[in-house]
Amino acid sequence: MSRGALTLDDVREAAARIAPHICRTPLMTSGSLDALAGGKLHFKCENFQHAGAFKARGAANAVFALDGESAARGVATHSSGNHGAALARAAALRGIPCEVVVPEGANPVKRAAIARYGAKIVDCPPTMQGRENALANAVAKSGARVVHPYADFAVMAGQGTVALEVFEAIAPDVLIVPLGGGGLLSGCATVARALSPKTKVIGVEPAGAADAQASFRSGEVRPVSEPRTIADGLRATIGRPNLDIIRERVDDIVTVTDDETVAAMRLAFERLKIVIEPSAAVGLAAVMNDAIVLDGRSAAIILTGGNADLDRLPWSINKEAV
Repeated sequence: MSRGALTLDDVREAAARIAPHICRTPLMTSGSLDALAGGKLHFKCENFQHAGAFKARGAANAVFALDGESAARGVATHSSGNHGAALARAAALRGIPCEVVVPEGANPVKRAAIARYGAKIVDCPPTMQGRENALANAVAKSGARVVHPYADFAVMAGQGTVALEVFEAIAPDVLIVPLGGGGLLSGCATVARALSPKTKVIGVEPAGAADAQASFRSGEVRPVSEPRTIADGLRATIGRPNLDIIRERVDDIVTVTDDETVAAMRLAFERLKIVIEPSAAVGLAAVMNDAIVLDGRSAAIILTGGNADLDRLPWSINKEAV
């Protein structure tokens, strides 16, 4: 695994390593959504992935890349949900311990998944500092290897296998990737630049957590002190190594509002007949609201996960409660 720069070879090695532990997810299309979008849409359905999200790929790569001695000490991370569940699953598959620091108020569906896969949950305040302090304390006691949710080259390489599968099937004019900490976008952009240089790579993040767009333009990590978005998986601050890769290999970063995200999420339920979570809907929201204009071009949109709280679907509850 390279450390200076993520490469296509890293992603291909990850694909071979994790093949027994993940599933190849389908590309879906919808003529009615094409008509609304003004272009041909292909949806990469990581909501059908093990543990319900693309995070299964990066976590499996990080866990199964460990040598025996390191693995025996276990793994640990902080996560509001999908990465924690994915790491817990990967650790269970390898038969090693896992600890996950979970912030108060995390999505209950995702928290339950972390517990279901057998991880030890450590509660913490709902701030990045609270997460980091609790993780440091846990690791000091256990000696576990930290697997960062996104600023980890093994994780990035695993996430990049999403795009590897896309480009094995199609060569879209535009690749649209939801963006939180930047692990998925880093990996996917690496693959796109190597296999289809003409493909435009665009990241999408919530307007209420638009640290990545500001960081992309300035070259410096610019955190949002209090990110506010329904897309709980996209509240993270972009990682420094992720930003370096993204600035080199991504064409643009755009933002969408929560109202636009909720409308796109509902549209996916209605037209694709699938369950996605808010974080997975931002790419479709960007196309539907002209943050990304296709003008007849084709696009692959990564639907990152399906771990929605079905008791609190955002179009059926008071917005102030979200």
